[in-house]
Amino acid sequence: MTVLQVLVKTKSFLGLLFSFVLAACSSTNNNAPVNLKAGLPVGAVLSLTGNANVYGQDQRLGLELAQAAFKPGSSMPLNLIIEDGGSDEAGAINAFNLLINQGTTALIGPTLSQQAFAASPIAQRRGVPVLAPSNTATGIPEIGSFISRVSAQSSVIAPLSINKVMQLDPAIKRVAVFYANDDAYSTSETTIFQKAIKAKGLNTVTVQRTQLNDQDFLNQITSALRAKPDLVVLSLQAVDGGNLIRQLRELGFKGKIVVGNGMNTPNIYPICQRFCDGILIAQAYSPELKTKENQAFVATHKAQQGGRVPAQLTAQAYTAYQVIAEAAQRLNKREPLKGMPLRQARLLLNKEILSGTYNTPLGKISFSRDGEVKQESFYVAEVQMNPDGQTGRFALLK
Repeated sequence: MTVLQVLVKTKSFLGLLFSFVLAACSSTNNNAPVNLKAGLPVGAVLSLTGNANVYGQDQRLGLELAQAAFKPGSSMPLNLIIEDGGSDEAGAINAFNLLINQGTTALIGPTLSQQAFAASPIAQRRGVPVLAPSNTATGIPEIGSFISRVSAQSSVIAPLSINKVMQLDPAIKRVAVFYANDDAYSTSETTIFQKAIKAKGLNTVTVQRTQLNDQDFLNQITSALRAKPDLVVLSLQAVDGGNLIRQLRELGFKGKIVVGNGMNTPNIYPICQRFCDGILIAQAYSPELKTKENQAFVATHKAQQGGRVPAQLTAQAYTAYQVIAEAAQRLNKREPLKGMPLRQARLLLNKEILSGTYNTPLGKISFSRDGEVKQESFYVAEVQMNPDGQTGRFALLK
């Protein structure tokens, strides 16, 4: 466990203490049979309020599309219960406890890695499978045997964009790095970025630290520009990252910008506006993937969203639901869930999730023994903004 993760847990001490009390007072009887009246109960904890709601809204859409796709004709439909985890640790902790105490057999979420380090240990202690759709920080599956993810870790994704930007501009030599020092995702990803930068023989001329919810970056940007970087690399969430890019361009930086997974959403467009144009980002999903599963997913998304293609977070949330739905179907055929004690159902469902192979919008995926997603294809995209300065697309770079 990293020092940051320890600090995150310390920061969340009161929330975790409250969770222990809730767990002790829970009326859920783990030996009682699973409640299948409305389908197999599965919870989802999404950031629907706070700064991270730009991610949570993408994820909720993915879950809604998956519900429609996997419910018809199912012998074991899922009863999805969505809770708002806010954008902090306390919100995720409370939502996890609420859903676990309601007798859910598995959880999807939470949205942020920072939240996962605080909330997922609760599910681990209580034997509830968690499938993370957007937690990319190092150490997420290592929380425990009930924790897995469909979001590829930053150590796989982040170096791809550094490789690509060097192909596009081999003259790059000097790099400025920005990251939020109070965010688990940012601190994890920037370490990976900085290793990739060093491996390419580039010179990191400055490392600028910000904090979540910062809006004014004048001091950090001014300091960075004095170092005359050719490339800026950001590991920030969507809102603060979008604001920093806009201010960076307004203050005169004209070089390449590489951003991390925290900005992997079309919701950045209204934030950095025309200044989003040209930023590079590695991705674990492409709407251009030519599989029948992805083409069906994209077609449905376009039909419901006015022709817009799905975002990575939408595809990953859809995939998380699909994995649990298919695993539940297989398990129910082999060992009927009707009458099964809740504790046993959670344990067997977790094993079933990890043992399967799934054809998803992300492509074919499976899991390692410790819950890490195994995925074949990754991409690098460049943001291309439309003339309105409010909309754009992630254009894949070949």
